[in-house]
Amino acid sequence: MQYIKNYLFILGLLTIINSCAQISKRDNTMNYNKLTKEEEQVIIYKGTERPFTGKYYNHYEKGIYLCKRCGSALYNSSDKFESECGWPSFDDEIDGAVKRIPDTDGRRIEIVCNNCGAHLGHVFEGEHFTSKNTRHCVNSISLEFISAGSEVEVKTDTAIFAGGCFWGVEYFFQKETGVLSTEVGYIGGKTLNPTYKEVCNHNSGHAEAMKVIFDKGKTNYEKLAKLFFEIHDPTQINRQGPDIGDQYRSEIFYVNKEQKEITEKLINTLKNKGFNVVTKITKATTFWKAEDYHQQYYEHKGSKPYCHAYTKRF
Repeated sequence: MQYIKNYLFILGLLTIINSCAQISKRDNTMNYNKLTKEEEQVIIYKGTERPFTGKYYNHYEKGIYLCKRCGSALYNSSDKFESECGWPSFDDEIDGAVKRIPDTDGRRIEIVCNNCGAHLGHVFEGEHFTSKNTRHCVNSISLEFISAGSEVEVKTDTAIFAGGCFWGVEYFFQKETGVLSTEVGYIGGKTLNPTYKEVCNHNSGHAEAMKVIFDKGKTNYEKLAKLFFEIHDPTQINRQGPDIGDQYRSEIFYVNKEQKEITEKLINTLKNKGFNVVTKITKATTFWKAEDYHQQYYEHKGSKPYCHAYTKRF
């Protein structure tokens, strides 16, 4: 009898584990398009379609090329060119849409969708096909195309936020739906191409900031600005938690009039709620990318921010 009980217990446990695994699998892909086995072989398992066979190899209609897996905008047709390599070639990508990583072969640089990690192909430089001297060699099967005359329109936009240590700000925005890419850096100072040391020594006047590229079809500036005000304390002057200094100031660098107006509206809303907001609103100037070891810091470290946390304010 005890043997039967143990057997039933183990059987039930395995059923639960299997169910959890299936749920987890669905959660990880529920926002992605369903792929065929051929598409999975390339997009998920990093295969390569045969040269000169892809439907977009000799395709030059005006429009935008999207990720087949998640639908994020990747390439403009104006950046497509003929390289006679057998696969679609582009000499540029939509800002923040494509991520470069070392290939497992130790020689090439793989390119993947920055939003979902779908394998696209490889990028090569120094071939002198175009003035940009870059070739994104992409599998057609990894792409979907929307013509310029289509009712579906995909647009990206940029926002720049400074709210304390840029590691923590980036941590939260990386997880937000619609965000295509994040990059930390320096803005708002007087020194050209400042270093982290110069910023920390208060010699440049820059703020630690984060630039985010987002898909306007999946999110909007107001939603991202609200997130900004809810992951840091906008009532602190030149500090955030234990970090003290003018580089840790709360400041939004707007890139257009609409962003300025939305920011002013949100600050007034917070003030009416009783928050003594000190966040500055400044027209964006040159954004200087920070050193590589600062990029996606917490993702690489495998830990969480020490001076940023989410607090609902809206």
